[in-house]
Amino acid sequence: MRRDTFLKSLAALAATGSLPLSAWASANLKMMIPANPGGGWDTTGRALGNALREAGMASSVTFENKGGAAGAIGLAQFYNAAKGDPNALMVMGAVMLGGIITGKPPVSVTQVTPIARLTSEYNVFVLPANSPYKTMKDVVEQLKKDPGSIKWGGGSRGATEHIAAAMIAQAVGVSAAKINYVPFRGGGEATAAILGGNVTIGGSGYSEFQPYIESGKMRAIAVTSAKRLPGIDVPTLKEQGIDVEIGNWRGVYGAAGITPAQRDALADMVVKATKTKSWQESMTKNAWTPALLTGQAFADFVDSDFAALRATMVRAGMV
Repeated sequence: MRRDTFLKSLAALAATGSLPLSAWASANLKMMIPANPGGGWDTTGRALGNALREAGMASSVTFENKGGAAGAIGLAQFYNAAKGDPNALMVMGAVMLGGIITGKPPVSVTQVTPIARLTSEYNVFVLPANSPYKTMKDVVEQLKKDPGSIKWGGGSRGATEHIAAAMIAQAVGVSAAKINYVPFRGGGEATAAILGGNVTIGGSGYSEFQPYIESGKMRAIAVTSAKRLPGIDVPTLKEQGIDVEIGNWRGVYGAAGITPAQRDALADMVVKATKTKSWQESMTKNAWTPALLTGQAFADFVDSDFAALRATMVRAGMV
């Protein structure tokens, strides 16, 4: 039986309730990661792939990394190549929304299918170990004297660390338009730039910098959460008199043109994957906060967050 005929047969069975929705993609999944290796989306996608296999939801998962433009390049490829494919997933999150707002790419996230929000993660700001600055206070003092002399490194333009840097500037009386932000296509590039002293300060999810913080190659000076993260002794921005709080969520989308039954099947699979041991271990290791949300509730959340994010970026002078 041809694969497309087989999938249509599954569709008919699922629609009548004769087949568990999780059988939809129990064979071979394809995971688009619209970022270079080494970053938060890459870590999330591969952790989810492992969990899907552990849960018996997929016999195999193949990954494709396609970085650039805050995920817009990978999004466009996913939209064009995976139309109607119920076995395709794409990692995405708040960073992609910010990139769409600033970059206005030809393909928007509204053209693919929302499946589930998975996690939330706060940003940590770090300095290279040999930096002349020791604290966020030191960075802010220099920022006030000469905004352009502080090079902020992080993800693509519109990423949460970019927005956080702009918000920090505003909070301490510096025009957000004057910040010197250096975008990178993936966590690996940003890490290399920080360690090499090519940027003054870097921002990303804690998991991306954790090995370098623990080895002493980076010094963590602030997190963007309201309270200190569990088990992580890094002060918040608010503790240091900077009234800024911003989080970064990540999730997965399905292909354009899949049916409601196929969408629900993928959501069912993802929910089962989040209950596995490997997923829980990834949550702990990467300091992720559980934020599971599926179905229409997730779609509504994305719409709301897009509007809120755009308002924040307008206030920060980024749009």
